Amino acid sequence: MSYELFIGLRYLKAKRKQTFISLITFISIGGVMVGVTALIVVLAVMNGFKEDLRDKILGVTAHVVISRFDGPMAEYQGVMAQVEKIPGVTAATPFTYGEVLISSGQAVSGAVLRGFDPETAGKVISLARNLRGANLEELSRREEQPDQQGLPPIILGSELAKNLGVARGDALTVVSPLGRLTPLGQVPRSQVFRVAGIFESGMYEYDSKLAYVPLATAQSFFGLGDKVTGIELRVDDIYQADRVAWNAGKLLGGFPFWSRDWMSMNRNLFSALKLEKIVMFIILTLIILVAAFNIISTLIMVVMEKTRDIAILKSMGATNRSIMAIFMIEGLIIGLVGTVLGLVGGFGLCKLLATYQFVQLPRDVYYISTLPVKIDALDVTLTALAAIVISLVATLYPAWQASRLEPAEAIRYE
Repeated sequence: MSYELFIGLRYLKAKRKQTFISLITFISIGGVMVGVTALIVVLAVMNGFKEDLRDKILGVTAHVVISRFDGPMAEYQGVMAQVEKIPGVTAATPFTYGEVLISSGQAVSGAVLRGFDPETAGKVISLARNLRGANLEELSRREEQPDQQGLPPIILGSELAKNLGVARGDALTVVSPLGRLTPLGQVPRSQVFRVAGIFESGMYEYDSKLAYVPLATAQSFFGLGDKVTGIELRVDDIYQADRVAWNAGKLLGGFPFWSRDWMSMNRNLFSALKLEKIVMFIILTLIILVAAFNIISTLIMVVMEKTRDIAILKSMGATNRSIMAIFMIEGLIIGLVGTVLGLVGGFGLCKLLATYQFVQLPRDVYYISTLPVKIDALDVTLTALAAIVISLVATLYPAWQASRLEPAEAIRYE
């Protein structure tokens, strides 16, 4: 052990008359610990929220969506056969999309009616995983053989079903504002459906607005014939979806085809989350900066207390660099201990949040009901480095002041 490290460790052990300095040292360690703990927990919650939101979005939205600028897509089977050959594409399914009004007799609500292919949709979106009270195979049979009253099946979001006051087996009326032209003018399209199942994605926005019907039923209801709104693709790497979308657009010859990936469709949301995470990191780093000022004041008081010791060391041949090293080591140890305790506290608090989920959130505001937690190794590393570097920088001025001390001036009045 070098004598600089030995002396630096000794100075951390306060004598009886230096109790106040020791107290400030513990406050400095506590400040670093609180700052690191807060950073770890907040960044973990931000990561968990982002990942949970991404999973819920991808549970309802496909990785890549292909549509046309000029309206519905005809001969979509040929387009599907083409795009399925693109490297990275694992599945494709057609869909229709339209805004409707749904009436249950008790309430009326606006909704988005999506037509899906029961045979291929399960390979692209996670509708089957979120479905309660029915399965896609059953819906496929119900499409071919409606119930005794001839009513086709419909799947409602859990919040939408709650707003309408309906459950599985109830009948409801779906009205499309884009009606058919008759001698009496434009007449809205309407059809009675039977609730075949309820799905819950976990996102209030989707659960309160989406309704699903089999593709053939949707095509008949919207008067599309054999056309669809577009094609949804699933890819093997969700972060390569933009490349697959670009390749799909190039393969189809560009206009009038339009390909979008899930990242571009939700760019504003995820950009806001990324910006919020950066801002929170900067704000919470101020807690560590406050602790750094405590480290500065602690070391200045130690320098004043150890003036005679410094003079004796320099008289014995200690260099300015060695004197600086002694006090930098002392401040660095304070930062290291605070960082380690903060990491332990952060990991422990994240574990409690993940295990017991004792923080409840309103789902219609935050999309989720509890705080999700995901610890990222890069965030932990950056937090620890930031705390250690700030603590080290805080030692520079007191250590420099100590190294400039002249031995003769220090012991003149001893």
